[in-house]
Amino acid sequence: MNSPPNHPWPTSKIAPFLDYLITECGLAPNTIAAYKRDLTRWGQFCRQTQITDPNKLTPPLLQKYAIFLSQQKLATPTIARHLVSLKMFLRYHLLVGLTQHDVCSVMETPKTWQRLPSVLSEKRTVELIEAVDPENPLRLRNRALLELLYATGLRASEAANLHLRDLNSQIGYIRCLGKGQKERVIPIHKTALKVLQEYLEVLRPQLVKEVTCTNLFLSRTGRALNRIEIWRIVKKAARTAGIAGRVTPHTLRHCFGSHLLQGGADLRVLQEMLGHADVTTTQIYTHVDQKHLRQVHKKYHPRA
Repeated sequence: MNSPPNHPWPTSKIAPFLDYLITECGLAPNTIAAYKRDLTRWGQFCRQTQITDPNKLTPPLLQKYAIFLSQQKLATPTIARHLVSLKMFLRYHLLVGLTQHDVCSVMETPKTWQRLPSVLSEKRTVELIEAVDPENPLRLRNRALLELLYATGLRASEAANLHLRDLNSQIGYIRCLGKGQKERVIPIHKTALKVLQEYLEVLRPQLVKEVTCTNLFLSRTGRALNRIEIWRIVKKAARTAGIAGRVTPHTLRHCFGSHLLQGGADLRVLQEMLGHADVTTTQIYTHVDQKHLRQVHKKYHPRA
C-alpha cells in the first residue's frame, strides 16, 4: 500500500497510516476503507486551502474543516466520524515524529443523538426467521443463517468469515473474530444447532465446489457468502414476513441483545457475547428494555 513518489502532504502519508492501522491496530477492512474515504476528503480540503505542512495546522484551520464538512451536506454523525479519522491521522504523525504537537487535543467533535436500536418483538423475530421460501433450493442455508444471527448476535461480516472449524456442535458454541481481530466464543441454543446441522449435512456438500473452501456459509456457486449477500437474505426474509421498516442483519443483533437483557441476562456477559470493547455500548440495550417496560406499564396499568 505504498504511495506513489512525489505526492504532496497529506496524500503521501495516508497509505503509511492505513498500513499502520492494519498491522499495528488490527482494524477490520471495512474500517480501513472508511478511514481512507474520510482522509480523501481531508486531502481535498487541504488542496483547496493550500495546506502542505502538518506543523502549520491550527485549531482555526481544523474548525474551518468542520465547516467545510457541514457545507457538503453531511449528517452530523458522518461529520463526527470524519473528525475522528483526522484525529487518528494527525496523532499518527505525532507518534512517528512527523509533527511536534497534538493540535487535535483542543478539537471537539459534534455531539450526536444516541439513537435507540430498532428491535423486533420476539414474535416478529421468529416470524422473520421462519419466513424462508420453501421452494428456494437454498432455504436450508438461509434458515440456518437467520437462526445463527439471532442465536449469537453476530455481525454480518463476522458470519461471512466463519469457517467450519469455528463451529463446535457437540459442546454448542461458535467462535468468531470481531473488530480488532478480537476472538470471542458464543453459545448456540439447540434449535439453531439443529438447523445448522441439517444445512451442513444436506445442502453444504451440494454447494461446495472446492474442498479448500472451508467457509461455513456458501453461495450458490460454492464460494464464501459475503456480507452483502447476507444483508439481502435478511431483507428478503423481512419482506416475506411482512415486516415494515428497515431490517438488516444488525437488527437481529439488536434483537439478540435486547431479548437477552429482557430475559434477565447480566450486562457484562452480554457485553462479552456481543464483543463490545466498552460496556457503555452495551448499555444502550437497557434503554431499549426501559422502553419495553414503559409500554407494558402503559398497556396493563389500570390508571395508565
